[in-house]
Amino acid sequence: MATLKVGLVSPEREIWTGEAKMVVAQTIEGQLGILPGHAPVLGVLLDGSVVKIEPADGGDWITAAVGSGFFSIAGDEVSVLAEQAELGTEVDVEDAREALQAALSAGDDSTAERRARARLRAAGAEG
Repeated sequence: MATLKVGLVSPEREIWTGEAKMVVAQTIEGQLGILPGHAPVLGVLLDGSVVKIEPADGGDWITAAVGSGFFSIAGDEVSVLAEQAELGTEVDVEDAREALQAALSAGDDSTAERRARARLRAAGAEG
């Protein structure tokens, strides 16, 4: 079975690397599903979105909230380079809810609101 070699990184650290069956990323132009054999692409991540990775070993999907950044597909290698990224399993849900409430209190459609909602989606605690 063909797989993808995936790397999800932020300036602070490597978030996740490994073999995957599929990657789903939200771009500024829409959602993109990436399977082995995908055409080469360079895309811009939607700030405050979630990247999903289906591991090749059959484990649970990996979800991560991401800030702005880029992804590239070349051959069967996918690189996700995010300004900010956090695995759903690492999200402090209460902190994310507080951040969302603070952003909503500010009264505008802000980056902080989008990122707080993405953190909650990644954690499985929809915002």
